[in-house]
Amino acid sequence: MSDELKQGVCGVLEYLSAMGIDYLPVSQSSIKAVSGKQTAAAGKPALKPATPPARIPVPAATAYNPDKEAALKAVRADIGDCQRCALSCERKNIVFGEGNPDARIMFIGEAPGREEDMQARPFVGEAGQQLTGLIEKLGFRREDVYIANICKCRPPENRNPEEAETFACFPFLNEQIRIISPGVIVALGKIATYSLMKPALPITKFSILRERGKWFGYNGVPVMPTTHPAYWLRNRSDKHQVLKEAQEAAAKLRASKGER
Repeated sequence: MSDELKQGVCGVLEYLSAMGIDYLPVSQSSIKAVSGKQTAAAGKPALKPATPPARIPVPAATAYNPDKEAALKAVRADIGDCQRCALSCERKNIVFGEGNPDARIMFIGEAPGREEDMQARPFVGEAGQQLTGLIEKLGFRREDVYIANICKCRPPENRNPEEAETFACFPFLNEQIRIISPGVIVALGKIATYSLMKPALPITKFSILRERGKWFGYNGVPVMPTTHPAYWLRNRSDKHQVLKEAQEAAAKLRASKGER
């Protein structure tokens, strides 16, 4: 089968999965034909379809837990048209978060930027492209993981969120973490790390460059702190260290599942 045909088949299967179809009846002869093997010798009848037919399973990443998905929708409904802090005055959209409700790894940033505010999706601008690339290097697809921010609204001019703003929004992130119950969290940048770590010092004295790569826990979930994708854009040489830290997080996740 050519690579182009394989991509086409995968696209059809993903579409059917999204429509709620969890299996397809496939005859044994069709399987052999797709794999490049002959179904019968020349001049002989083809093999009869297997009974019962073989099944093509839905990819695990799309088989969401409906209870978790419903719980996340309830949290989003509770946020509503939020007016709990000053960020509501200038935002265009609330950026709740997205991904697999059953995700085993969760990436948490600080707040949406301009593109995120426009699209109501986290990490879709230039920094988002950097994050997506990192996720793929770890062997995941973006839809396999869950991505969220400490704050759900964009701060003006992309400034850092203020303490009152993170305080107002954090309970919703806490609920997202509780519902998803990931095996590991990757905290992206100073604000995310500080908010999850809650160290006994003011944020002005907190350094992500000093704390990066050092494991800590949040409500029983291991957290790996690293720099923010926007920092990677300004400091290309940092990406090697980021990848090392993210790979350590993925390794811990595999170890917790007994994988190698």
